[in-house]
Amino acid sequence: MINKIPVILASASPRRKELLEQAGISFTIMPSSAEEKPIEDTPNVIAENLAFTKANDIYQQLKKEKKDNFIVIGADTIVHYNNDILGKPEDEQEAYDMLSMLSDRTHQVYTGVCIIYKGESGKQVEIFSERTNVTFYPITSYEIKNYIETGDPLDKAGSYGIQGPFAIHIREIKGDYNNVVGLPIAKLYQTLKSMNLV
Repeated sequence: MINKIPVILASASPRRKELLEQAGISFTIMPSSAEEKPIEDTPNVIAENLAFTKANDIYQQLKKEKKDNFIVIGADTIVHYNNDILGKPEDEQEAYDMLSMLSDRTHQVYTGVCIIYKGESGKQVEIFSERTNVTFYPITSYEIKNYIETGDPLDKAGSYGIQGPFAIHIREIKGDYNNVVGLPIAKLYQTLKSMNLV
């Protein structure tokens, strides 16, 4: 689908890998090890900055190796509720606290995406973010503990995965479902299209 330009995903997320595959994009995975330092700002800007940090880290590595034309895609997903940014939980207790707080309430999921294209005419950067509102049903303490025991929430922003066993607790979604999974794949495709890369 991409015009024979190597695509590198700067993320080890199995969810992002799956979404890119679904879109028919051939790519290789090269996770960024850049330190993620969220600066205080609006949630969309935080997500966009984190995505840029990841993508630019891999871009700089490939540039040092004097690689020819390539596209790097970086992404970062954050959960925002009541002026708080909820990242991945440190432990089971933090996961429990997050899910208890989000129970029976609506929060926002932001995914920032950064595309860096190294072409004949130099470097081209596109950054955007997508927002989805997610509402949970009321969740009991027993249900939260059962879910935490699956191990599913521990590597996810906001302590839940919408596509896994937690799906039974989702009352409503307003916006892009795939954005909550970890990559707004339609908007990514449309942006690549606007860059004449597909």
